[in-house]
Amino acid sequence: MQKFTTKTDQRYRSRGHFSRAWGRLLRKKIAVGCMIVISLLYLGGILANWISPYQYFEQDYTVIRQPPSFVLDKGIQSFWTESHFLGTDRTGRDLFTRILWGIQNTLILTVIGMVTGGLVIGVTMGLIAGYFEKSIDALIMRTGEIFALIPTFFLVLIIAATLRPRILMWIRWVEDNTFFEGLVRSGVTDYIVISLSLVIFSWFGTARLIRGQILYLKGAQYIDAATAIGASTKRILFKHLLPNSMSTLIVTVTMGMGTMVGVEIFLSWIGLGIQPPRPSLGVLLWEGGNISVLRSEPWMLLAPAGAATLMMLAWNLLGDALNDVLNPRTR
Repeated sequence: MQKFTTKTDQRYRSRGHFSRAWGRLLRKKIAVGCMIVISLLYLGGILANWISPYQYFEQDYTVIRQPPSFVLDKGIQSFWTESHFLGTDRTGRDLFTRILWGIQNTLILTVIGMVTGGLVIGVTMGLIAGYFEKSIDALIMRTGEIFALIPTFFLVLIIAATLRPRILMWIRWVEDNTFFEGLVRSGVTDYIVISLSLVIFSWFGTARLIRGQILYLKGAQYIDAATAIGASTKRILFKHLLPNSMSTLIVTVTMGMGTMVGVEIFLSWIGLGIQPPRPSLGVLLWEGGNISVLRSEPWMLLAPAGAATLMMLAWNLLGDALNDVLNPRTR
């Protein structure tokens, strides 16, 4: 029986897999909402220096512990330059400004950790372990299991105790011998230490996932055909196996971003993350994290907690939506 298809159906089938998945994703209201929330939060963090009229270290003892306030009777300029949208802390610093800078720090650290650890190292190790198997597979997997057994807290503690002084000495040498100034004050040392911790923390989960996908796909007929015609190992890995693992990888990376946001905030909360005077969401939560503050100045805890919760929830919900549109079993 002849099948009749509309032009819309023909155009839909002619599109690629990811193009069709993107169309399905845009039809999910929760996914679109999550992308808007993540974009607004991260855009605010990137533009923190231009959005807020205050500096994150600027103290004003005339407005100590002031609740959220809006100056409405002096014009638009005064509304933006004199209001404290999320209140102030114990030294009169604007919480809205400090939260924006905290989001910026979280963005930098999580993206660096995910790109270098979760993608570059994790994907490479997973491809190698899944394709070559045997001794190489065992070496990579056992090494990853050793790292996974070490609690993140102790791992960061070891890195901070052993590498941080050396990194700080090297950065000071760069400041003294080059035209780069203010590197130590900008917190580059903390960025490097935390990034190393997140890289070590994140690569094994991605590697194990990609390894499982490669072991499954390696027995497919198109891989046998590529091997039979003499395709190189590099071509098989990066032209045939990796593209067919991208759907699962995208979902994992998206959900992993939410996890890494939580890890970075936790490290700052226990004092192993970004150090003052640069603000971080973990430090802001620590400063407002007691019953007396919650009773008298609840905005000091609720504002950073709300920003952190929104980021983690949005990433996880977006990952769940991506799983629905990319996983053929759930469509």
